[in-house]
Amino acid sequence: MSSPDTEELATTPPPAGEPETPRSGRFWRGLTGSLAAGMVVLAVFVLVVAGVCLFAGAPGPGPLMLIGHPVAAVVALLAQRVADTRNGRVAGFAGLGVVVSVTAALSLFWWS
Repeated sequence: MSSPDTEELATTPPPAGEPETPRSGRFWRGLTGSLAAGMVVLAVFVLVVAGVCLFAGAPGPGPLMLIGHPVAAVVALLAQRVADTRNGRVAGFAGLGVVVSVTAALSLFWWS
């Protein structure tokens, strides 16, 4: 049995216009990215439920929920974009903005 022919690929640094991906902060960026994505899923879910309730004639989420969830999702996504593209304190504070946006939406609309 012979081994397959393989060759080792050389790794090259990113082009001059692109910054290197920082190794520090991966956990924080992953956590805030997950929160932002979850907020988007929740906003879409609330809008779908509102549409089903509208066609079924059942009471559904109120206008505050229908506006608040998409706004919180957009704020979280914009803050996450900043967190992903910047480094240092700016990225940290943008990630904190994601956490605050998601926490505010969950506490205002889901805490009873």
